[in-house]
This record gives sequence, structure tokens and C-alpha cells, in this order.
Amino acid sequence: MSSEFAERVSQLLQAMRSIGTGLDLHSTLNSIAQTAAELAGARYASIVVIDPASGDLADFASYGVDEVDRELIDEIPDGEDATLTVPVVVEDENFGDLVLAQKLGGGPFTDHDVQLVRVIATEAGIAIGNARLYEESRRRADWIDGSNAVTTALLSMTDVGDALGVVAEQARTLANAAAAVVLLPAPDGEGLKIVAAAGGADGDAETVVGTVMPWYSPAVAKLQAGEAVFVEDSASDPRIVTKLASAYGPSMLLPLRSGSRVLGSLAIPRNPGDPAYTESEKTLAAQFARQAALALVLSEAQHDRERLAVYEDRDRIARDLHDLVIQRLFATGMMLQGARNTVADEELGRRIDTAVKELDLTIQEIRTSIYSLQHQPPDAPTGLRGLVLREVATAAATLGFEPSVSFVGAVDAAVDAETTKHLLAALREALSNAQRHAEATQIGVVIDATAALEDGMPAVRLTVADDGVGLPEESLRRASGLRNIEARAQVLGGAAWTEGGLGEEGAGTAVVWQVPTMPEPGGSEGVQ
Repeated sequence: MSSEFAERVSQLLQAMRSIGTGLDLHSTLNSIAQTAAELAGARYASIVVIDPASGDLADFASYGVDEVDRELIDEIPDGEDATLTVPVVVEDENFGDLVLAQKLGGGPFTDHDVQLVRVIATEAGIAIGNARLYEESRRRADWIDGSNAVTTALLSMTDVGDALGVVAEQARTLANAAAAVVLLPAPDGEGLKIVAAAGGADGDAETVVGTVMPWYSPAVAKLQAGEAVFVEDSASDPRIVTKLASAYGPSMLLPLRSGSRVLGSLAIPRNPGDPAYTESEKTLAAQFARQAALALVLSEAQHDRERLAVYEDRDRIARDLHDLVIQRLFATGMMLQGARNTVADEELGRRIDTAVKELDLTIQEIRTSIYSLQHQPPDAPTGLRGLVLREVATAAATLGFEPSVSFVGAVDAAVDAETTKHLLAALREALSNAQRHAEATQIGVVIDATAALEDGMPAVRLTVADDGVGLPEESLRRASGLRNIEARAQVLGGAAWTEGGLGEEGAGTAVVWQVPTMPEPGGSEGVQ
């Protein structure tokens, strides 16, 4: 072995140790190309990686090739002397080709060059294998973190729709997809209905919520049977019968399955022209879907336990009212009636009679409440008034005082279920912000169903005003809670903004949320 070749081998081993420390796959490929070019004395070096499944270019790393050269790369002279090509093998798999072109100083590549490049290719296979393992472990860790986030959301959020939105957003991000949607069984066996979405071809996920994938779609039959469906091109695949498919390319449709029970489906489409999902991605996504389904089942069980606890509490309250409170009131009435017979003063007698009548009315009202507790389910449909009062009462426990509430107009008749859902979420967020940041001593909530937009279209307006310390401009821009409130208004074609609050000279903050409604069927109910 010549001293020159020995020196080059020493340089090679040192360079390969450096390459072996790289963990990002594309960066590792670039380092290999540079090392090969420098040690073999080539002007150009590249690693071309072909996807074995599709035959498409999967990656391209190069050294000495700028953007101008890339356009002319097909004109680089080819032949035994002008180029040197060595395959790169990773775990007995032909990963790609390491190609060197144009020996510096002219002349052909030597046998020593060939030997060096072969060693580089061998070491490169090891480095690439390590980089692949790192990327795979990183992806697995990301999917595990996503599954944990979904479980936390489903077990902690009271609004299942919001929690399913977390499922969709996590799946879209982790799969590097264009969109993700959660589908649950539609009523009357119509198929699968989109109940939560993230991303989308037009960037507005809310527009697809409510879309139904019909029961006669072959994909729906497989999903409801607990089978996954993998699609190379959503627009042309006959198994997906929905107008949304035309905007997407590769897709995964995964059943949300826990044991033998299929709760729904998770669809994760990519844009047209994006690479198809790998087997590793399919496996990770399927595991994510199973975890999400398990979290859904646990969430249902938790809500059932909470509902049972409420039923039991209502029964206990009803028993206490009947066995303790009513009996004591009845006994007090009997004592007053007995005392009435001994009273000679007519005025005092009339007062006692009035007190006895009031006790009788109170007993009747308590009995009505007992009947309501025993027969009215806690999750029965409630109008907007009742739901708003419930939210405010819940917030009062953490605020330390009861906010005032006013209603203007026929709020229950004018506001539909979808608007009610978003209004309550906006109210909850505004009360939470006031509790955390305002340092307020009073808060006023007004629901006005007689409001109107600038174009005269009828609207409902929510105002949550406090007398707190106000909201600085910088905090206003950064407050995610306010951004969420504004986003919920925009989804319904409305808007949200802030104004002065309840304090002196407008001190404090008022959050105003306004969206259009259908015209009221009746007249105004007035302020209550």
C-alpha cells in the first residue's frame, strides 16, 4: 500500500467517524457525498435514492452541484472514465447509488479511487441505517406524545367535539398530512359523518364538518367492519364516494376500534402528488387510532360515572328535602296554628295566618323541586338561558362572586344549537380570562338576541364585561383565549372584539362576541 493511499484511507476513516455522528438522514447523505468527492478527487458527487415501491425519486443529495449545474446535470459526460458509480446497501437493501463525476485534474478514476468509494459506500450504509433508526424512533416518540395528548384531551375536556378536534389536529401533524377528519356513525345508518376536522384543501376545516360518507361507499363497509383502508389517490379510488376526495392524494382511513367495538373512523389524506404512506407510517397511525378509540371509551365511561354520581346526588337531595326540610316546616306550621288559638290580638293572629300560608306554599314549592329532581334527567335538553346560567354559576365558584346575567329578546327561539355551542364556548373562555387576568370585583354577562350586524342582518351578541385591570395591547395580541373567541365568531360569519369595561370611566375589559341569527319568530321578551 502506497503512503498516499494509506494517507487517504486514514482521512477516510476520520471522515466516516464524523459522518457516523449525524442523525438527520438528508444531512448524512450530503456529508457522504462531500466525503466521497473530496477523497476521490471528483468535481461532482451525488446520492440518488429511488423509492422501491413507486420507482420515484425519494431523495437526492449532492456535492459540487449548484442550481445551475442541476439544470445541466444530464450533460455531464458519462462513461467508464468520466463517472464512478457504487451502490449503497443498507441492511441488505439496495438503498441507492453513490455517483462521482469528473476527476479533478483530468484523467480517469483509479483503482484506489474505486476501493475508497466502495469503503465509503459500505460505511455510508451503516451511517444511513443509524440515521433511519433515529428517524424511526423520533417518529415513534412523536406519535406516542400525540396519543398522550389525545388521551388527556378526551378525559379532561367537557366538550367532546373539541376533544375530537384535538384527535384530528394531532393526526394531521404527526402524519405530515394535508388534513385529518374524525367520522362517527351518522343517524339512521346513513354512513359516517365528519364531526371534527383539521387542515383541509381550502384551509377551513369547519366547512367539511357535517359531511357524510354514504353507507354504500365500499370504504365505509370496511371501516365499520374494523378494517383499515389505504388509498394511493383519493380522487380516483372508487372505494371513496364523497366529493371531498377529489382534492386529495394518498390517504389512510383507519377504524377507531377498541376490542370488538368500532366507534368511528379517522381519515388522514395528503395532497395530490405527495408520497404514499410507508408501512411504518401506516403502523404508527393505526396504533394512534387504537389509542384514540380506547381514550374515547374511557371518556364515555368517565362521563357515565359522573352522570351516575349526579343522579345519586339528586336522589340524596330529594330525600333530604322530603325527610328533613318538609317535616320541619310542617311541624313549624302546626306549632303556629296551635299558637293561633291562644292569641287574642287580631293583628297578631292575621300575621300568624299569613306565616302559615307562606309555609304551605313553601312546602308545595319544595315538593315540586323534589319531583323535578327525581324525574328530570340532568342532561335533558336545556334552552340557551339555562345553559348560560349554568355556565355562570360554575364560574362563580372560582370567581368568588356571582356575575350578573341579562337576556334581551327571545334568546331560546332565536339562537340555534350550533350557535349555542359556540356562544357557550366563547362565554366560558371570556369568564376564564376574567378569572385569571382581570382581578375583577364584578362581571356582567348580557345575551342580546335583538342585535344586528352592519348590514342589518339579525344577530345575537354576547358581552362579558368586568371592572378589572384591563388588558394591555401586547397581551391582547398574544392571548390565545381571545383568539379562540374570535375564531368561533368567524366560523359563524361574525366577529369578536374588546371594549371598555364596567369600572369608572370604562375601566376594565368587555369582550363582545356577535354572530348572525335567523329572524326572531316573535317579539322581544325584554331585559330580565
